[in-house]
Amino acid sequence: MEVLKERFKTKADLVSTEIKDIIKEHGNRKIGEVTLSQIYQGMRGITGLVTETSLLDANEGIRFRGYSIPELQAKLPKAIDGGEPLPEGLFYLMLIGELPEKDDVARVTSILQRRSHVPNYVFDTIESLPVSAHPMTQFVVGIMALQTESQFSKKYQGGMNKKDYWDATFDDALDLLARLPRIAAYIYRRKYKEGVHIQPNGLLDWAGNFAHMMGYEDESFWELMRLYMTIHADHEGGNVSAHATHLVGSALSDPFLSFAAGMNGLAGPLHGLANQEVIKWIFEMQEQLSVENPSKEQIADYVRKTLSEGKVVPGYGHAVLRKTDPRFTAQMEFGKKHMPDSPLVNIVWNIYDVVPPILQSLGKVKNPWPNVDAHSGALLVHYGMVEYEFYTVLFGVSRALGVLASLCWDRVLSLPLERPKSVTTESVKLWLQGKDEIWGE
Repeated sequence: MEVLKERFKTKADLVSTEIKDIIKEHGNRKIGEVTLSQIYQGMRGITGLVTETSLLDANEGIRFRGYSIPELQAKLPKAIDGGEPLPEGLFYLMLIGELPEKDDVARVTSILQRRSHVPNYVFDTIESLPVSAHPMTQFVVGIMALQTESQFSKKYQGGMNKKDYWDATFDDALDLLARLPRIAAYIYRRKYKEGVHIQPNGLLDWAGNFAHMMGYEDESFWELMRLYMTIHADHEGGNVSAHATHLVGSALSDPFLSFAAGMNGLAGPLHGLANQEVIKWIFEMQEQLSVENPSKEQIADYVRKTLSEGKVVPGYGHAVLRKTDPRFTAQMEFGKKHMPDSPLVNIVWNIYDVVPPILQSLGKVKNPWPNVDAHSGALLVHYGMVEYEFYTVLFGVSRALGVLASLCWDRVLSLPLERPKSVTTESVKLWLQGKDEIWGE
């Protein structure tokens, strides 16, 4: 058994014992009460999942195994001195629960390099789609084609013992994680670069090689990909992509099927498509104002116009956070270091100065601050990646780090099939009249 898998299982055995003790001693304690509005309004605020890899703190933003993004930028190993953290290090942290050393990260990189071969039939399947198909459609089709490689599926059909579910899931997760950059880059080159493809560079790290295969050789862009992949990797378990992956995985669907489900959720306008909506909104503002660099006053007028039309300012507001998203701040610091004079990036910073006070003045917005999507597009455009329909694919490759690490934990802890109780509105009305009890089963 390879070192990474052995460390994961050792850690999992300890956690599994701890969880059993917690359930035995405290299993009947109530965490909270569910309100009728929560049932009807997307189950917001209902604690009903365990996700070991990350936790969303309303004041500090996402914490990965207890570490904030600024702490990770300081503590995780890097490809170059003074650079951005390697995503492989974050994956190790989420999987093992401990900060990795440089050798640990190098080991993960090596594992992913060895597992990165994508069979030709996967590319043939993607090629059967029209080039005009949305990149996320092509991405999910590629993942589903790759599902035929699933070790979990093959071993389950062969009568695998329950105690080995985690082992096959672990291998599938690493295989999938290793191959996603190749599939994503193939789609990018197919759709936007006339199908002229670039072979992988086996000497590069996971994110650096991804950037290389897309055709970007500027090493500061490689650094952006390392940062991007790290800060988008996970966002605890209740978001659509993470929850969908977990839910489908709870039915013992293999990691390929489970992750494909998560990516179909990520493709929704209220989830992963938000990052492309931000850059579209900025381009539309420039076009309608007939100015490349709008002043703060012009931005403020356009923001008010957007709000008066019953629309939202994309990239602002978050269901949980009550301060500027640290992921936004990390990207802003990257911009100040690598592109302080970029016109588009400066527009993003001016929007940041303008929007929160306007939203606060409405008196209805709990969080007027920017989230991660408010900045990412501008950084990508600076390097020439103007194909904003592809941005969600980048998000998806990154999110694989978190949801696949979580799926390994789901299986090693033998978490059960997820099956919440649902009710009808008629039963709710009877309950309100004292004629029915709807909270059973």
